Amino acid sequence: MRDLFWEAYEYLQQGGWVMIPLGLVSLAMWALIADRLLSYREFARDDLAPGAALAAINDTPAASGRGKSVRRELLVRLLAERCGDQELDRRILYQHALRLRPQLRRHLPLIAVLASIAPLLGLLGTVLGMIETFDVIALYGTGNAKAMAGGISVALVTTQAGLLVAVPGLLVSAALARRARRLEAGFDEFTHRLDRDLKHHGRLLSART
Repeated sequence: MRDLFWEAYEYLQQGGWVMIPLGLVSLAMWALIADRLLSYREFARDDLAPGAALAAINDTPAASGRGKSVRRELLVRLLAERCGDQELDRRILYQHALRLRPQLRRHLPLIAVLASIAPLLGLLGTVLGMIETFDVIALYGTGNAKAMAGGISVALVTTQAGLLVAVPGLLVSAALARRARRLEAGFDEFTHRLDRDLKHHGRLLSART
């Protein structure tokens, strides 16, 4: 374990100071990815199917509290603020739906941006390494391979590190975006179901009256 740590340290040291912002970008990106994965897992575990909405309303303990899924949270907020007027209750429903829907894509744009920044930082390291190599060539010519190795090392290591951060980051970002689209479709379906009940049947209104 200790040898692995020192190998990683030497690898980062070869890349120069560019490895510091690159490492910070990687840590921030994976922290946000972990947050999204945990959030989506909680959404799935605590989710409420459209057909279960009325049952949750009639069952006070099931409808109380704060839900971890956006569907259940929408239902809880509607129950807390409904006034008995159908049109006003429908406005309340869509107002909270608009507020909750962005939670499904929270951090996703930032994850994509961080994944896109990583190869650019790697490219910056490549340019800096090549500049350092050309400076050495200008001073000593091409005969001093040891002096040239430092610049070449910076160029190659930062490029490699940038790609290692960017490629999985972009793949995971795309997968999370697909998951968010599926959740948004389910959330919209749930919202329209509640709106239809309010508009045509008044079931939400009669559940507690």
